[in-house]
Amino acid sequence: MKRPEILAPAGDMTCLQAALQNGADAVYLGLDALNMRVRSGINFTARTLPVACRRAHAAGAKVYLTLNSIVFDSELAEMRRMVRMSAKHVDAFIVSDFAVMLACKEYGAPFHVSTQMSCSNAESAKFFRSFGAERVVLARECSLGEVRGICRRAGVEVETFVHGAQCVAESGRCFLSHHAYGKSACRGECRQPCRRQFLVQAVDRYTGSPIMPDGTRAPSFEVTPHTVMSAKDLCSLPYVRQLLEAGIASWKIEGRARNPEYVAATVSAYRDARDAAMKGVYTKAMCDSLVERVSRVFHREFAFGLFNGRPGKDQFTDFEDSIASAVKRQLGIVRNYYAKSGVAEVLVRDRRLKVGDTVQIQGPSTGVVELVVDALRRDADEIRAADKGSWATFKCPRVRIGDKVFLVETRRKCGESK
Repeated sequence: MKRPEILAPAGDMTCLQAALQNGADAVYLGLDALNMRVRSGINFTARTLPVACRRAHAAGAKVYLTLNSIVFDSELAEMRRMVRMSAKHVDAFIVSDFAVMLACKEYGAPFHVSTQMSCSNAESAKFFRSFGAERVVLARECSLGEVRGICRRAGVEVETFVHGAQCVAESGRCFLSHHAYGKSACRGECRQPCRRQFLVQAVDRYTGSPIMPDGTRAPSFEVTPHTVMSAKDLCSLPYVRQLLEAGIASWKIEGRARNPEYVAATVSAYRDARDAAMKGVYTKAMCDSLVERVSRVFHREFAFGLFNGRPGKDQFTDFEDSIASAVKRQLGIVRNYYAKSGVAEVLVRDRRLKVGDTVQIQGPSTGVVELVVDALRRDADEIRAADKGSWATFKCPRVRIGDKVFLVETRRKCGESK
C-alpha cells in the first residue's frame, strides 16, 4: 500500500513552519494574485516565495503554488510572468485554466488540475493526464466509492480533500458573494455570505406576510434566522482506513486562511493517523484522541462531506462561528531567548501570566510551540505570576525574539459557549 502524501495549507511563513515541524510531506500556497485565497491578505510574494521553497525543500517537503482563479484576457501577461518566475522554485502548480496549463507546459513546469475544474470521473482525469497533468484534485462532490474507482482507472495521481471547510456550491463555484458584494468567490474574494444566518419563510403572495404551511399567518416567534447554507467542516479521521484503501495519492487539508495552530493540529493528526493505519494499529481510541486534537482549533461541526453519497446527510451546521474547544488570547511577545539554559523571556503585555497556564508561542521561524508553564522567574526570584507590563522567564523549546505569545484556555474556562 502506497504511503499517501499529507498536503498542508500555508497562508504565511508561520503556517508553513508549523506544517513542516508537524510532518507535512508537501505544502500549498499562493502569491498575491490569481489564487483562490487572494482575499486573505497574507499569501507570499516574489521575494518570500524562494525563501519558503528553500525552507520546505530543506525539510524534505514539496511546494505547490496555486494559480487557480479565473484568469481574464488582460491578466495573461501577468499570469505568464508568475509562472516563469515561480517555475524554478516550486515543485508544481495547481491550476484551473487551460491558459495556465499551456504556460506551465511552455516553461516545463509540472501542474496539478485544481478541484475548481470539477473533475468527477475517470474519463475527465484521463483527459487532463493526456494534456500533461501529473495529478488531478477531484471534485469534492465525489463519493468515496467513486474516488476509489477513479484512482484505479485514471492512470494519474489523485488528490482529495480530507479535512477543513466545505463550500455549499459545486467545488467552490458560487455567485452569492459576487451578487451580494461584488466580490467573486471564483477570484478568491469570497465574503462567505453562506456562513450567515438567513430568515427563511413562506409569504403570502398578495400581502407579503409570513404564513405557515397550512396558509395561516405565522406567529413572529415561528420565524427565526438560521444558518441554512453553512456547510459543516470535513473531518475524515474516522475513515482513514477507507482513504488508504482507495489509493489516494495526496490527502489535502483545507485552510490557507486559518491560523498556525490549526495547521499544526490537523497536520500532526493526519500524519499520526496515516502512519498508524499503515502499520495496522489505528484504533478507535486513537481516532477519538485525534478528533479531540483537531477539535481544539478553529472548526465548525464535523461531517464526512459527500464521501458517503449525494446529497450529503446532515451537512449543514447550526452554529455561525467556530466551536473550537480551546481559544487563544494575546498575552505578549518573546523579548529574549537563552539557548544554553533553554529559557524564554516574555514581555507580558495584554493579560496576566501565572504558573500552570498553557501558552502558545508562534513565529515565522518557530512555527507553533505549546507548553504548560511549570515555573516562572524574574532574575533570581521565583514568582507565581507576572502582571501586565512586567516580564518573566520560563523553560521553553527554541523560540525567537519577537515571537507572539498567547494564553490558551478552554471555552468553558473563559466563559464562551462551546
